[in-house]
Amino acid sequence: MVTVSLYHYLFVSTILFSLGIFGIVTRKNAVMVLMGIELILNAANINFVAFARYGNFGFQGQLMALFVIVLAAAEAAIALAIVLNIYKVFSSVNVDEIDRLKE
Repeated sequence: MVTVSLYHYLFVSTILFSLGIFGIVTRKNAVMVLMGIELILNAANINFVAFARYGNFGFQGQLMALFVIVLAAAEAAIALAIVLNIYKVFSSVNVDEIDRLKE
């Protein structure tokens, strides 16, 4: 029987964080960049819960993870509204094509 330790959680969190950074750096589509940010926030949630479980911090890790989930939901709603507004103005959601915002 395999027991799940803190290192397993950290390994999964590292993979999610790396995929999120990769998604932010390599994608040109704004929606894909937002998905990368969500992966990074999920990696942080796994860390909060894992350290609360194995570090005897009580429910503080779960409360921080809940706060991050609420923050991610608000961020997604506002960011998608901004992306829709950008699409309406520029007819594109590619990040590198939207350089006329400063005009």
